[in-house]
Amino acid sequence: MDKAVILEKLQPIIKTYITQQEAVNITDESHLLRDLKINSAHLIDIVLDVEAAFGISITDEEVETMDTVGNAVTLIQKKLIPA
Repeated sequence: MDKAVILEKLQPIIKTYITQQEAVNITDESHLLRDLKINSAHLIDIVLDVEAAFGISITDEEVETMDTVGNAVTLIQKKLIPA
């Protein structure tokens, strides 16, 4: 799946958990906790939503790599490639 398609599907999931919606610009470089102000409990909710939306499974170790939107997209893309 193309990165742009993944990002398009990922953005609404992330936006659900952003508390300060005004003027939010989600880019590849956006840090989920620092820039988008998503708390750690909501990060777990995002992971669960991503798993459901993309039909993948994400390990605890992989969650730690999902610090930015770009890293999340890369991880999702890797998971979608058939083994």
